[in-house]
Amino acid sequence: MVVQETIGEVPRLRRPISEADGFVALHERESERVLLFCARRVLDPETALDLTAETFAQAFRGRRAFRGTTEVEARAWLFTIARRQVARYLRRGALDRRAIERLGIQVPRLEPGEAQEIERRAGLSDLRATLVPALAALGEDQREALRLRIVEERPYEQIAAMLGVNETTVRARVSRGLRTLQGALAATEAAT
Repeated sequence: MVVQETIGEVPRLRRPISEADGFVALHERESERVLLFCARRVLDPETALDLTAETFAQAFRGRRAFRGTTEVEARAWLFTIARRQVARYLRRGALDRRAIERLGIQVPRLEPGEAQEIERRAGLSDLRATLVPALAALGEDQREALRLRIVEERPYEQIAAMLGVNETTVRARVSRGLRTLQGALAATEAAT
């Protein structure tokens, strides 16, 4: 039996992720969480699988720079990378495969039925059922402000110039739109 050393109640990493077996253990421990995280953001299992591979490729490239010592720190570091990969994908509308290609990583392909299983486990049908009407209920001005700020990650000042309004108005539209979507998601979570 392996006893895991802890800091308070936070488990320490058994092996540094800069070492091959430590990185493999990180992948085994976190790959499903990263996959579901990506799936919930892009609402597509195939793209989520690709983004998961990209996340781990970037993590592998940067593993020597990681200075954390606990599983929680490793997970936070990994999810920061995943969040950036998802944002880059949403901004560009395409995947950036350079790290995967440089490292020669084979992206797994989904077998029949696996996409549906990822959708089920990530709760994608519930997310879609909640977000589609909530987005439709927003005014066009809020939807456009959200698209420019959240999807395209444009600065408020630039959005204001594009929409012909002041920056305060853009911030209010984005804030109200996000609150509306958050309220719809919270209501769905409470019901389930």
